[in-house]
Amino acid sequence: MLTIIGLYMDPPANAIVLSVDEKTQIQALDRTQPILPLRAGTPKRMTATYKRNGTVALMAALAVHTGMITATPVKANNATTFLTFLKKLDRTFRNNHLHIITDNLAVHKSKEVKAWLKPKRKITMHFTPTYSSWLNQIEIWFNMLAKDVLKNGVWKSTKQLVDQIMEYIRTYNEQRAAPFKWTYAGKIRVV
Repeated sequence: MLTIIGLYMDPPANAIVLSVDEKTQIQALDRTQPILPLRAGTPKRMTATYKRNGTVALMAALAVHTGMITATPVKANNATTFLTFLKKLDRTFRNNHLHIITDNLAVHKSKEVKAWLKPKRKITMHFTPTYSSWLNQIEIWFNMLAKDVLKNGVWKSTKQLVDQIMEYIRTYNEQRAAPFKWTYAGKIRVV
């Protein structure tokens, strides 16, 4: 845990720190009745009933030093898709040593991932302790995505949902990306 906090507070000058995780089960929901528009004195209204149009997952990485997001929508969250995403990160940041912070999900430690990482001396994995998702900064960004895009969203297909998420990421990277500032100044306690 202290290593991860150290990477956030004082990232190495010669490396890139990436906070990586998946947001799974993002539902493409459509309402069964039209949404009643916002009018003066009346909030926007939508029915509680909905139609499910499928789900998607999103693999995402937050570059801690810039706040930029790299993401890939996936149909399933497994070792193969995680390895494909790691390869994308390796290509994106090809000339840099990478410190990847992620959780202890089994797919992150699969045989395929370990075999691919073994000769990659420029990629170091750091796993958050169990029940410590709050340590992974990408979770902060996932909360922003949920509030800005997913909450009360209406999509007729998973393609429409993915298109909106990817447009949000593009706009976020252009207009809002910035490092998250950790402000805790107290003593770091390890249990």
